[in-house]
Formats: sequence, C-alpha cells, structure tokens
Amino acid sequence: MYKLQEQMEEQVEMVGRAFVEHYYHLFDTDRSSLASLYHQSSMLTFEGQKLQGVDDICAKVNQLPFDKCHHFISTIDTQPSSFAGSITVFVSGSLRLTCEKHPLRFSQMFHLIPTPQGSFYVQNDIFRLNYG
Repeated sequence: MYKLQEQMEEQVEMVGRAFVEHYYHLFDTDRSSLASLYHQSSMLTFEGQKLQGVDDICAKVNQLPFDKCHHFISTIDTQPSSFAGSITVFVSGSLRLTCEKHPLRFSQMFHLIPTPQGSFYVQNDIFRLNYG
C-alpha cells in the first residue's frame, strides 16, 4: 500500500514538473501556443482580474505590455487533487523582463485536469506578482 502511494506521489511530481517546464517554455518563446493548454471552462485570475475561456485567457496573456521575458523557477509544489486524477501545482520564481532592471518575483497556481487522451489541461490558473 505504501509503495503504491509513493509511486503515485512520484508520478504527480513528475507530471507537475513537466507541465511547469512546458508552460513557461511556451510563455517565454511562443505565448500564442498556450491556447492548447486551456479549455472553454478554464479560468485565469491574473493580478485579481478574472477571465474565463480560451479566447479571453489568451487575449490577456498575448496583450501583456512586454514582448520578451524569461521565467526562473525557484520552487514547484504538487499535490494530487481529489477530483478524478487532477493535480494542483504551485510555482514560485522570478520573471525577467527586457524592459525591467530587476527581476519580478511571482507565484502561480495551476489545477490540472486529465483528458481522455492521457494529457492534462489547465482548469484553474491564479497568477500574482509578489511585492515587498
């Protein structure tokens, strides 16, 4: 029983880390490709602004006032969620913008839902800059 739980935790950790790597790679190199990670029911809260659906989420992300950025990840915490194989991922790190002298600290939470095809999509996404 313990071995099975340990394997499940390792799998959740592996999926969470792979997702984070993929998400921020797309964000930093081709933001328009992020659309493939969301569904119409997906929700994003970005600095307090609530958006729902692929079109609204992608419009927000693609209209951010900077062209180039690079995410540096400090921590990734993952948990299995009680909803049918879903995973909660919490990320902290810094964001380097070409127009900023200093990196900006951020936190982001994702709730990943499994698809019948064996992948995951983002149901919930909450992003905040960390000030102070």
